[in-house]
Amino acid sequence: MDVSRKLGILVFFAVPAIIGGGIVYAIFDSWTPVFIYETLLLLTAGGFVAK
Repeated sequence: MDVSRKLGILVFFAVPAIIGGGIVYAIFDSWTPVFIYETLLLLTAGGFVAK
């Protein structure tokens, strides 16, 4: 996988991280679920980039 494709995957996961983090915070009104959500996204993105 070339560098441009890896960067594209990271950008693809950055949008849900920003928007989804705000939605998760609005629903739970706590930072702990946001950190869990962001960690799961980071692990998923890392798995796709590592392939």
